[in-house]
Amino acid sequence: MTEKVTTLYQAVGGDPVVRALTHRFYELMDTLPEARNVRAVHPPSLNGSEEKFYEYMSGYLGGPPLYTDKRGHPRLRSRHFVAEIGPVERDEWLLCFRRALDETIASQSLRDLIWAPVERLAYHMQNRAPDNKEQP
Repeated sequence: MTEKVTTLYQAVGGDPVVRALTHRFYELMDTLPEARNVRAVHPPSLNGSEEKFYEYMSGYLGGPPLYTDKRGHPRLRSRHFVAEIGPVERDEWLLCFRRALDETIASQSLRDLIWAPVERLAYHMQNRAPDNKEQP
């Protein structure tokens, strides 16, 4: 008997849910006053960023490797060096992601599985030390 392997991508509901998650994430970033700093490091239109994030998350969750098929290895940290990401931007990004995750993924256990590595990744992406005015 063969075991059926279920990916996070399949478990959360596949493409429609990954699309909803990434869309809601950028919608929140674009509208929440408490996300203004992270919004400021993005281009005026978030459409390209949203599409890339959708492609990345599809593969990251075990679905189709859309991002790597189109763009090669993500090299996330080096691709983000153009944006100054300090603790404030990181935390605002995490706020938007947490809210989008809570609003689009029904299962708490699946949200927990997704959240922990995404939170670690956000800390890894920070490329600027705190300013004196920021909390460390």
